[in-house]
Amino acid sequence: MNIPDHLRFVESHEWVDASTEDACRIGISDHAQAELTDIVYLELPEVGRTVEKGEPIAVIESVKAANDIYAPISGEVVEINEPLGESPEPVNSDPFGEGWMLAIKPSDSGELESLMNADAYRSHIS
Repeated sequence: MNIPDHLRFVESHEWVDASTEDACRIGISDHAQAELTDIVYLELPEVGRTVEKGEPIAVIESVKAANDIYAPISGEVVEINEPLGESPEPVNSDPFGEGWMLAIKPSDSGELESLMNADAYRSHIS
């Protein structure tokens, strides 16, 4: 199972890449996409939407089920990965790269500190 060390995670299996200055990219973990299996549809939020940590922000559908994706941090959605709306397969094949879903400009950078690091997430899913 691929769990990049530079990312932060939440219990609902979303990841956050806080390595950029302005916004944090967000997606679902390798573990989550493996549990969902083949992703067939992804509904992403509108750019400009303000979200609160823990709030449903997107819907992902697989051949197995439909699930909400939750905001791991509060802030403004400043970018979405538009190609995933037409072709969501990268979420399965490259969840930490081409399969990123959206970017949020954090309203409270302190929330990032409360997220699990890679080691804590590995323990969480084991």
